[in-house]
Amino acid sequence: MSFGRWLSRGKAAVTASSEKLNLTAEAQNMDIALRAAEKIMNDDIKGAEAALKDGDSAFHKLSKGTLGFMKATLGFEQDVMKEASDLLSEAENSAYEYHRKAQHDPSAFSSAIYDRGAEFLLCQAESQIMSAVVGVLNESLTESIKGFYKMRKAYMTLETLIQMEQTYMKARGVQSLANSRVASKESLRSFESSHSNAPVIVEPKPQPAAKPSRLREAESAGSSSEDFFEVDESHPDRPVTPAYEGHLESEAPKSHPDPRSEEVLTDKMKNLEVSTHHFGTSPAVSEAGSLSARPPLSRTTTGGSKYGLIEINADDEVFKNSLDVFIHSGTNLMFGIISLMISVIPPAFARVLSVIGFRGDRERGMRLLWQASKFSNVNGGMAALVLFGWYNGLIGFCDIYSDPDPEVPPMEQVEGYPAERLKALLFEMRQRYPDSHLWMIEEARMASAKRDIDTALELLGKAGKSDMKQLQALQVFEKSLDAQNSHRYALCAESFLECVELNAWSQALYYFIAGAAYFQKSRDAAVAGNVDDQKTFASLAEENFKKAPSFVGKKKMMGRQLPFDQYVQRKINKWTANSQAWGCTFLEAIGVGPIEESIFLWNGYKKMNEAQLKKSLTNLETSEKSPYWVKQGLDEKTILTLLRATIYRNLRQHKQAQDILEKEVFPHDKTAFSGLNMDTWAAPAAYYEHAVNSWQQRNEYIIRFGTTIAGPTANSERTSTADLKADAALVADAKKHVEKAKNWGSYELDARIGMKVTAALGAIAKWEKRNGIV
Repeated sequence: MSFGRWLSRGKAAVTASSEKLNLTAEAQNMDIALRAAEKIMNDDIKGAEAALKDGDSAFHKLSKGTLGFMKATLGFEQDVMKEASDLLSEAENSAYEYHRKAQHDPSAFSSAIYDRGAEFLLCQAESQIMSAVVGVLNESLTESIKGFYKMRKAYMTLETLIQMEQTYMKARGVQSLANSRVASKESLRSFESSHSNAPVIVEPKPQPAAKPSRLREAESAGSSSEDFFEVDESHPDRPVTPAYEGHLESEAPKSHPDPRSEEVLTDKMKNLEVSTHHFGTSPAVSEAGSLSARPPLSRTTTGGSKYGLIEINADDEVFKNSLDVFIHSGTNLMFGIISLMISVIPPAFARVLSVIGFRGDRERGMRLLWQASKFSNVNGGMAALVLFGWYNGLIGFCDIYSDPDPEVPPMEQVEGYPAERLKALLFEMRQRYPDSHLWMIEEARMASAKRDIDTALELLGKAGKSDMKQLQALQVFEKSLDAQNSHRYALCAESFLECVELNAWSQALYYFIAGAAYFQKSRDAAVAGNVDDQKTFASLAEENFKKAPSFVGKKKMMGRQLPFDQYVQRKINKWTANSQAWGCTFLEAIGVGPIEESIFLWNGYKKMNEAQLKKSLTNLETSEKSPYWVKQGLDEKTILTLLRATIYRNLRQHKQAQDILEKEVFPHDKTAFSGLNMDTWAAPAAYYEHAVNSWQQRNEYIIRFGTTIAGPTANSERTSTADLKADAALVADAKKHVEKAKNWGSYELDARIGMKVTAALGAIAKWEKRNGIV
């Protein structure tokens, strides 16, 4: 459908001037710019740049800013972030000017849902949010603070757009949307409704004029008042507007399998496998997996009325107008990003939230993003990318997260890790953008989430090289982590050293992990009695370890040194000091194999199969056999206990895991873990780890996952019903230990571990609320 049809409205173009919009030209600008932006999601960077090169409209500038944003957030390179910041600032200013013109131009397009010029308000908000993200990643604290202020401004704009939707719904009341479109036909003459079974809008409750407080009023049950800063009190007298409740898609016939089921999706995904030469150039899609037969994503409205959201089909007649599609999908995308971003900021950054003045809302943010993902445009593609980043990134990093609602079907879940729904979304993205490496990376991450790292590495190997340097760096980094977690040390070292060539963000860490991989190969060779290999790998390990500090401090975030840079420098200092004090070599002074520490810090144990976990246990035993182990301090021995407990827990040996933590870590006062060059992060992480064990021993958890690493199989002991009393005691124990980790104080890597703590507190609070536990 041409954008010109709905913008021109059959009228002749208005003569361009400083105060008039040329509607025909703007229709073409939007069409070209949005199509160019979609090329970004398909790895066609050159095509996107060529299409945008000569454009000067607000839409062109936003698309150019989006391209810069993608490069900046994928690569974290300073020069790229500076370029993105400039492009987004230009896009923001251009959108502001176009919005001003639209407000004063009576011939400007008028939507039935949104106020005149709303498309430019959205462009401005999108520019501000992307600019805010780049600002936070910037080395300058000043730029970071400016970014948070931009985020607040964007939030207020997006809330205004959401309020326009709610006002539209309220004005229609319980009328069918087919009839409600009559009033807007004058401005939408090109369109006629073709839907006979139109949905019904639920009558919303009255509410006062919009003010920037709607997000605060829809607080997530998973948020804790102690975790996030709140400027203003809540207003119970201003209820959130209910939303559309019906129009579900018809179910598949009983005689045919559900096209969204795990089995069908697995078969269809196999038909999207790529060749070993190049990813996605021409995906071999069978008839069963063709676009016309693709598995539909969830189109229901579960939870929508709770948050005052529109959750209806992308092809519903309310979105017959392409302008409305752009605004609605973009608003959902950006509001969802804001909600999620604020919800995961760890307690250590609570003060930063005072700049913004509102708290995040995970569930609402996810619902907004799932809604945006329904639309086949760049907003839908970016929403899918954020969703995968959330589930495969943050949820994959955490161990205590909200349980899925047992009353919600799998294809409508937003909590927990909705594997079936994600698989359907991935299938759709792979078909929509067949040449993009983004979705192959996400498929590999989903394989890792199922403890199938071998398949993940196979997928990443098939993908080939991306034309986008930043995306290629992300792909190699993912391969590096998978190699690390599967104990393929040579591949791990080679891949991290390749990251050095592709990305300038954290080169000290890349050299350090490469050294850690070679060090473990050296230890393994020594155990096997292979002296030559032991010397070769020991030399490579020491070379990379000692190269790492020269790259420390070259990058900063929010004006501070990167946490892992500090970690790397301190570890090298610790081993150097110990070697001098003990009269041994640098490598002999190392205690716990640093590759195992790295696995823990990236939560790699969560992705290992049983054999890989047992290999890690062997590595810890090798560390204890070092001739200088007896000289190691309490902090080093705490690290080994923590890692061993985490491995036991992943093997589902929960009691054994908790026992060693209680015996070997908890009896020591926190002051015993502080001192020059000491690892201060291990003790608070141990309290968090104890909490995870309690959380995973709940009957409710066992019903879903069984009691063995293999999951709920025939050999796994499972309960048939939840025992609320027993679960409540376990949750109380988890909460007690998570709060000890939270209140530990400042320590190395506190922001990283604090993200897990924040997610855990939110999940526990939500569980307590759902089960009526005070």
